Amino acid sequence: ANNTSIKLLSAIEDISARLTDDFEIKEASIQLKRTTVKNSFNLTSSLPNSTTEIVIPQIPQETAVTIIIFTTLDNVLPARGANDSSKSDVRINGDVVVVKVNETINNISFTFDITNQSLGNPECVFWNFNLNTWDSTGCQVKRNNTGNITCECNHTTSFSILMSPFTIELAHRMVLDYITYIGVSISMASLIICLIIEAIVWKSVRRNDTSYMRHVSIVNIAVSLLIANICFIIGAAIAEREQPNSVGRCSPVVFFMHFFYLALFFWMLISALLLFYRTVLVFSRMSKTKMMVIAFIVGYGAPLLIAAITVASTAGPENYISKRNACWLNWYESKALLAFVIPALTIVAINLVVLIAVLYKMLRRGFGVTTQPDEKHALVVIARCVAFLTPIFGLTWGFGIGTMVSRDFGIHVVFALLNSLQ
Repeated sequence: ANNTSIKLLSAIEDISARLTDDFEIKEASIQLKRTTVKNSFNLTSSLPNSTTEIVIPQIPQETAVTIIIFTTLDNVLPARGANDSSKSDVRINGDVVVVKVNETINNISFTFDITNQSLGNPECVFWNFNLNTWDSTGCQVKRNNTGNITCECNHTTSFSILMSPFTIELAHRMVLDYITYIGVSISMASLIICLIIEAIVWKSVRRNDTSYMRHVSIVNIAVSLLIANICFIIGAAIAEREQPNSVGRCSPVVFFMHFFYLALFFWMLISALLLFYRTVLVFSRMSKTKMMVIAFIVGYGAPLLIAAITVASTAGPENYISKRNACWLNWYESKALLAFVIPALTIVAINLVVLIAVLYKMLRRGFGVTTQPDEKHALVVIARCVAFLTPIFGLTWGFGIGTMVSRDFGIHVVFALLNSLQ
């Protein structure tokens, strides 16, 4: 019965998208209005025992709006999702409204009559066809008066989306947004300072090939993370302003964000491999030019290849970007998010293995016998950095795995905090 009612709701949404002419229908428990509006829109129900009001305060240009108000659909729709046993006592406590707007809008307001005054803890929700449950993402209770409740819906984005296929309720997402933007601001300022320092000391860090390659890796890690953060902020602004996401604007941002976040990880891998090469393969020597060519092919070539294959394999932009109110890789339709998650976690695992191998080698007596003092110092510095950063990055992306399998707010907070400050 639940599946049938959801199919009915889906069919109603499809029908509302196919209507063309302006008209209005009113029956005993259904009111449908399709009209062309500009600037703003307001509709109050004229059905018996219903004063439901829908307000769209700002519409960017003239567009078609379809509103359907149901006063009895709550009797057949499920009050919770198929797998949501934690909300066994919830009820649909008002009218059900279907809204179709052909333009992207920032926010929309609903005022509903409360059917059962004895029920408390109201939530503003929409039916999420991907998750097959009611979803409160981007919607919050604005006013809770005696007899009616006002809901306001808009959407924001946070760093936890980088790994998580889940959405978080609005109150929690606002906390994540504050963490994200404050953390990213600190991170970007630190990255700029890092690059300025590297520019000042650049001439004096080229004492040997190992030191030179170490600083090349540092600069590219900083540049990749800085550009990725800028792309993230742009994507967040697009997602906040445009609902549903604009494929034309989101797709380029997602591509570059995917590319530069992967580049960050691959340059981390290069740092670890340089350390492994100089400590474990001590009798093998490679020219600086050859090392640079390999580093840039791995550091930028591999991410570019993965990002390009992701675009090609998702069969069009509709399955490339997320349909979950965030400019990021799709999860539910194409699993494109795995093109970021798998390489990132694989590199963290490789770095941990390299770190163990290098520490084992450095603790043996033979380390440094054939190594020049300056180069030995550079290797110790690299080892110290990798030994410090790998657990931190490993911990960060370990919580990233947590956000993929859990909706727990604490895990999302820790991941957003660590990720924004990395």
